Amino acid sequence: MKELPKLYDPSQVEDKWYQTWTEKNYFHSEPNPDKKPYTVMIPPPNVTGMLTMGHVLNNTLQDILVRKARMEGYETLWLPGTDHAGIATQTAVEKDLRRKGKSRKEYSREDFLKLVWDWRNRYGGIIIKQLKKLGVSCDWSRERFTLDEGLSKAVREVFVRLYEKGYIYKGTRIVNWCPVSLTALSDEEVIYKEVHGHLWHIRYPLKEDPSKGLTIATTRPETMLGDSAVAVHPDDKRYKDFIGKTLILPVANREIPVIADAYVDREFGTGALKITPCHDPNDYEIGQRHDLPFINIFHSDATLNESAGTGYESLTREEARKKIVKELEAQGALVKVETYIHKVGYSERADVPIEPRVSEQWFVKMEELAKPALKVVNNGDIQFSPDRWVKTYNHWLENIKDWCISRQLWWGHRIPVFTCKACGWKNALREDPDHCPRCGSEKIKQDDDVLDTWFSSWLWPFSTLGWPDKTEDLKYYYPTDDLVTAPDIIFFWVARMIMAGLEFMGDIPFKNVYYTGLIRDAQGRKMSKSLGNSPDPLDLIDRFGADALRFGIMLIAPQGQDILFDENRIEVGRNFMNKLWNASRFVLMNRPHDYDFKRFNPRNMNLETPDLWILGKLQSTIKSVNKNLKKYRFNDAAKDIYDFTWSNFCDWYIELIKSRFYGDDPARKESSLGTAVYVLRNILKLLHPFAPFITEEIWQSVKQEDEPDIMVSNWPEIPGIPGVDKTEEEMRLLMDVITAIRTIRSEMTVPPSKKADVLIHGGNPDQRSVLQEKEEYIRALAKVGSLMIKENLEKPKLSAAAVVENLEIYVPLAGLIDVDKEKNRLKKEIDNLEKHLSGVRKKLQNPNFIRKAPGNVVQYERDKEKSMEDNLSLLKANLARLDD
Repeated sequence: MKELPKLYDPSQVEDKWYQTWTEKNYFHSEPNPDKKPYTVMIPPPNVTGMLTMGHVLNNTLQDILVRKARMEGYETLWLPGTDHAGIATQTAVEKDLRRKGKSRKEYSREDFLKLVWDWRNRYGGIIIKQLKKLGVSCDWSRERFTLDEGLSKAVREVFVRLYEKGYIYKGTRIVNWCPVSLTALSDEEVIYKEVHGHLWHIRYPLKEDPSKGLTIATTRPETMLGDSAVAVHPDDKRYKDFIGKTLILPVANREIPVIADAYVDREFGTGALKITPCHDPNDYEIGQRHDLPFINIFHSDATLNESAGTGYESLTREEARKKIVKELEAQGALVKVETYIHKVGYSERADVPIEPRVSEQWFVKMEELAKPALKVVNNGDIQFSPDRWVKTYNHWLENIKDWCISRQLWWGHRIPVFTCKACGWKNALREDPDHCPRCGSEKIKQDDDVLDTWFSSWLWPFSTLGWPDKTEDLKYYYPTDDLVTAPDIIFFWVARMIMAGLEFMGDIPFKNVYYTGLIRDAQGRKMSKSLGNSPDPLDLIDRFGADALRFGIMLIAPQGQDILFDENRIEVGRNFMNKLWNASRFVLMNRPHDYDFKRFNPRNMNLETPDLWILGKLQSTIKSVNKNLKKYRFNDAAKDIYDFTWSNFCDWYIELIKSRFYGDDPARKESSLGTAVYVLRNILKLLHPFAPFITEEIWQSVKQEDEPDIMVSNWPEIPGIPGVDKTEEEMRLLMDVITAIRTIRSEMTVPPSKKADVLIHGGNPDQRSVLQEKEEYIRALAKVGSLMIKENLEKPKLSAAAVVENLEIYVPLAGLIDVDKEKNRLKKEIDNLEKHLSGVRKKLQNPNFIRKAPGNVVQYERDKEKSMEDNLSLLKANLARLDD
């Protein structure tokens, strides 16, 4: 039988077991008609990605669900993969080229793509290796990549089908534009940053009477060169007389109309809004409604073009802003400048402000695709947890706009639309043509753009299973079961996967969606590299172990809420692992060498009250863990296991049975050991999905040779033992009495080596009977010498007292402590604490401190005051006991 070392060292366990599980093919799944499938698709991380705390949270949650299902007997498939991350990957490669003094423009498309594939092959697997360090049990033999051959085939099939159906078209719209990557961006690729800028108030004179005019307020004066109108709210009394009149656009000296539109916010700025249809998405809508001219003043790199006017062409946005402000001052058109804090959209990859830009792009019509996707969520076919996200989902889909799917990149799925240069024939095809089907010409050109990365991701639940081919995998594993993801991609990914599943599979892609919260630092700030508040998960694994990281995160992960990360919680996880390890060692050290770990049957043993009590607690814990995991309350399930293991099993049950372990009655030792082993084995199984490594290591020492590894063992069954419910009240009384005696000993600083005499007075006959029956436990756990339990007892002189229910507990102090010495110690401690408390109170009574100090500092002082007051009350109460 394997012995456990004295200390638990994760570094000696985790890699060893991961390799063992992999070698034994435990993660692998195949369609099995004798089992029900349980399928989870990993949200594919970017191939450029590195492990973050968000990945730790998301993948730990998935692993818990998968490992539990595997133990419950399902044929589990957790399918892994990575996303080609079009912009991110191409940006990384181009950055690498710039370091070498080169540019993408020096390469042909084919040669550049070879560089990207080489880069992907060198660096693309980093996050997968890091996920393995975390212990995730994905079927790595099925790992997919959004640009691999099978998924590319699925992407092309979907494009052609939608094209043939009339859902894909090419049109001119305003899009998010990255002036560095020179491509359209999705909203998800735009990061909004708070910027300290200015609000320029500019006067636009009235053509018929230049002494009059309208003053507008803008954060981007350079865009006024592309203005087509000034809009006011139709109900704004200040400007009713201006509607329909003509203004002179300063600097450009062009005539523009005043229009009325209900979009205008009368409270912002002056209530008059400059309209630049080509460079603001809201202005674009207004421009369309009012048939305004669309004037594009920017090149693709965000320098100004010839439409901006003489003197501005080729200037950057910043240069143009400075110049135009000077000209406005010279003309007397600049009314005032205000400091203004606002949010500006930045390209996620290039980290520069985006430029809304009108350009020709490929789009998917979304309205018809959205209708069935709304229905399946609202009628409960797909469940959201927390369900508050249904409202967000509905809002997006009820106001859905067509999806811009084209990107001006080289890395990605190239749009499969081909044009004949000879005769103008054009079509979307599943296979590349070598000649024109209309005229036979070989002058065929494929569209240069690639598809938005999300266009491959929205097919993930079925393309990874072999679609469009009718595979056995697709038939068996689809639809999948649980999706775990962040709520910020409800629209970009979740909603689109639902649409795609219904459109191309005729069925939902998954049954449940669990939305995680964001991980924030202790101050509530979102974690980021720039703030330096985001720990490296691999560093945490090296220091604490993967199990401690996983379990610590689960303890602070309330359902769907943001998580305030504190490294102390990972220490709690590590301490819990050590506690479990030490408890396991104690149990194993007290078993015979040839002990049969499977033979214990609670129904065939002579169980005592503590045994029945711990089995009852195990029973309720299994029920609660099952219930909480079913409802995706992972932190509640983790807390169930933590409280039961640490408090009930380690702190109470193991302490209670020590006297039986060391006693002379073999039958009593057998029943206590059997119960302890039975409970420990079930704890390991309950904990395994949360902390797979340590549970597998201990399991090897508490299993028979013919039993499987814990990873493929059975999930705990509820014992269903008669009589366990009746022990709760008895054990609560016993534990309360022991705790009361321990508290008295602690507060009165009774040395641990001294046994205390205890008198228990009052109560009813049942209570006294229970305590007399369990006298050995009171003596052992509370270090009691003589113990007297009677209905009528007088309180001895110089004794400390406590009350438990209707029982009075007396501990005579004479002979246990030096009373005069203890009184002097207490008085000194009270005096010292009162001085410190006075200083804290003075600080909190100082208005300057309250007004100027940060809120968390003030709260810290208030908490300190409360803690000191509580300690002072306790010290005075202890002194009063001695004075009495």
